[in-house]
Amino acid sequence: MRPTRSIPSAPSHSSMPLSRRRCLGAAFAAAAGIAAPAWAQGRDQTVRIVVPFTPGGGNDVFARQLAHGLNEMFRKNAIVENKPGAGGNLGTEMVVRAPADGSTYLLGHTGTVSINPALYTGLKFNASRDLQPVAMFASSALLLVVPEASPIRNVAELVDALRHAQGGMNYASSGAGTGGHLTGEMFAHMLGVKATHVPYKGTAPSLTDLAGGQVNFSFSVIPAALALVKAGKLRALAVTSAKRLAQLPDVPTVAESRVAALANFESSLTYGILAPKGTSVADVQKLGAEILKVAASPAFQSKLGVEGAEPMLGDAAAYAKKIQQESSKWAAVVKASGATV
Repeated sequence: MRPTRSIPSAPSHSSMPLSRRRCLGAAFAAAAGIAAPAWAQGRDQTVRIVVPFTPGGGNDVFARQLAHGLNEMFRKNAIVENKPGAGGNLGTEMVVRAPADGSTYLLGHTGTVSINPALYTGLKFNASRDLQPVAMFASSALLLVVPEASPIRNVAELVDALRHAQGGMNYASSGAGTGGHLTGEMFAHMLGVKATHVPYKGTAPSLTDLAGGQVNFSFSVIPAALALVKAGKLRALAVTSAKRLAQLPDVPTVAESRVAALANFESSLTYGILAPKGTSVADVQKLGAEILKVAASPAFQSKLGVEGAEPMLGDAAAYAKKIQQESSKWAAVVKASGATV
């Protein structure tokens, strides 16, 4: 009788070395047409970018384009999560309270980071102090507009009208505490005049009433206002940036109006990424460098133009300095104007 030959059995899953199991797992997944898990693809841990506003706005567009660029250029697992409410405070606080483990970040801008701490009483956090800057990537100005039927054709004429009206003129904004609201307060305060703030629940209704002549002027986000300017329903008087915008080269800045009181007028929103306080320097530096590379790409910058923004690239130190400057500026505006929400 022939001796029976034993057939060597395959090594069990538990006894196989971890590195080999991972390689075989990736190979089997590829053969089966199944996406391999993150460790097999060589991707980093999931990076969550929290947008403290509803989907569809400029903040959301920037965050999603940024996440797309990080995923494409650096093989990250970057996702966007919207957490709207309370003027951006709900989403901002969520990041403030998140673990400082390099997994959660905030898409921040001047309103949520530098204006809200001065404007909202009773907040249990301060975004400018309790978050860690990672990198800034863009800046957007506002567009000063009046109804097309208005006799006012430039900033100087608007100033004269405000001074003669003695408090009888008003301006629209997309809501109390927004950039348009505070910019209007700063404008009136620098001129030493009064203008009644009329808050709306969104940009669209505020511009509809402005075009219809129910209000006198507005500092509006550029895309929505520009559409009505092109449609012949609004007239653009000026942009609020320090320099003219490349996309609106024929529209002067407010400071160019030759009104002495407005010589240093400037109102822009800075966009950037922030992390919970205590996030490691290594995580901040790595993600910051990646963000700046994505933000410098033509694909990303084309999205900025559509939303009325321009590139403003800066590392963590530059962004921290910008936040400090803007926080001091807007706190003074809130205090001087008595603005409330």
